[in-house]
Amino acid sequence: MDKQLATTTEARATLAFATHDHGRCVQQALSQARAACAERGARLTQLREEVLRLVWQSHRPVGAYALLEMLGARAGSRRRQPGPPTVYRALEFLREQGFVHRVESLNAYVGCQIGAGPHDHQLYICRGCGATLESAQPAIRAAVAHYGEEVGFAVESMALEVIGLCPACAGGEHA
Repeated sequence: MDKQLATTTEARATLAFATHDHGRCVQQALSQARAACAERGARLTQLREEVLRLVWQSHRPVGAYALLEMLGARAGSRRRQPGPPTVYRALEFLREQGFVHRVESLNAYVGCQIGAGPHDHQLYICRGCGATLESAQPAIRAAVAHYGEEVGFAVESMALEVIGLCPACAGGEHA
């Protein structure tokens, strides 16, 4: 990762643990997704965009069934609520495009804070409030690759989930 991207990455990633204009954060993620899909010739349907918007409502992992409930609440009587397979297909599209990450330990999804496209990452997940910060530290990737080489393992990608406490929870600011 180049120095400019690393600086931008860290600036965006720290927002997960800081007070900020989250509406702007969501709009930036949606704009980037629209642009990336247009460039790639991928189809960002209305439902896929709505699922992405819901995932980005906070910097906390959200499960597929919670998304299904949110979609149902938004749809009301206006339209039919999508079923679980539809939501899972939308999430898979968003994951394949690099707009969301699957948080394996929680069976949930979180918006990609680094940018659309394949990349190794670390997710720092607060066990208190659920806030999640994404980072891509080259030193961690290098250490994993080095160990892989030592044991003859060809590392293709890496997603590391780190559980702990965010600054607010560690300081007792969240009840």
